[in-house]
Amino acid sequence: MFPILFFIVWPVTVLFGQTRSELEDMRKKNLQEIEYVDRLLKTTASQKTENLNELRVIGRKLNLRERLIDEYGQEISLLEYRIGLNALATEMLEQDLNELKRDYANSILSAYKATKGTPALAFILSSADFNQGYKRLKYIQQVAKYRRKETETIETLYSQLQDTKERLEKDRKNVNDLKSKEIRQKQILRQEQDKKERLVSNLSRKEKQLKQELDEKRRIARQIEKEIERLIEAERKKSETVPMSTEMKVIGESFGENRGRIPWPVDKGIITSHFGSHQHPVLKNVIEDNIGIEITSSGPTKAKSVFKGEVGGVFAISGANMAVIIRHGKYLTVYQNLVNVIVKAGDSVSLGQVIGDVYVDNGEGGKAELKFMVYEEKKKLDPEQWLTKK
Repeated sequence: MFPILFFIVWPVTVLFGQTRSELEDMRKKNLQEIEYVDRLLKTTASQKTENLNELRVIGRKLNLRERLIDEYGQEISLLEYRIGLNALATEMLEQDLNELKRDYANSILSAYKATKGTPALAFILSSADFNQGYKRLKYIQQVAKYRRKETETIETLYSQLQDTKERLEKDRKNVNDLKSKEIRQKQILRQEQDKKERLVSNLSRKEKQLKQELDEKRRIARQIEKEIERLIEAERKKSETVPMSTEMKVIGESFGENRGRIPWPVDKGIITSHFGSHQHPVLKNVIEDNIGIEITSSGPTKAKSVFKGEVGGVFAISGANMAVIIRHGKYLTVYQNLVNVIVKAGDSVSLGQVIGDVYVDNGEGGKAELKFMVYEEKKKLDPEQWLTKK
């Protein structure tokens, strides 16, 4: 029974150890992002502003908090399952150990009876002839070998039992610790949900202002799309006489192959508005359609090219600063809400090259909000599917 139990306990322990390690890494990253979001919210709190960006930052924090609680629950479940396995293993090990001890005691008693209590040498010398003496010698050797093997097995089993008990106790302490943290996170989550509800309630009183902001957002989106259409049409006419270079085609193929692995256009930030059609966070029965994503950072932030390419255009948007379009073969990336732009149309840019500063709104606690878009010619794509996961 012992060899089988030895095989069962260790692989399962190692397997769950790896899974828990992955959960701990995920939890660590979530906590780091929650800390970053907290810093964003603290800068806003000093301004006492209430706006959609703050609401979206809080929403992102709630998502992270819920994910963190879920990870705590998964880790607790894994540990409780492992506790069950180790408790069963402990019981089986103790049974095996007791059986081995009984067998060992019985073997000693049997050997004693066989030799009638006489010392081994006397037992051999008292043989009737050489043949009987040889058999007695082999018997004593076999008994000694059996005892050594049994002793080693008992010692190994005992060590295994102690290790299993230690793991069991450690897991129980970890479960208690995780449950305490889970309870605390749920308390914080409820407080943050209350804060979000209050903010939604306050913002709902600014319906006119929110509708104006949504109309402005749509105007900016139309201007960007119009500029992209102009750029593509100009390049189409140009391609009639000068086709796209081989290098640019290769860049486009490489861009397409790196879907999900492209670096972020800023060093640090969180996505506060997602691509596509969504229910407006405050206005009822109102759908907002995002042509890209919004990445919110704190303080001075550099915008960087996410891939090698060529600047297709740099243009101003009334009330929304500057926008830069970079071509990567048949793909385009757009960076909007920039100031201090340091590139111009026709410039070649490398991966990670700074193209300008993201505008910092000191009226909103020093937040820098970059609008980032990805196109395949005129087709709008979801940037989150192209950026590397943080």
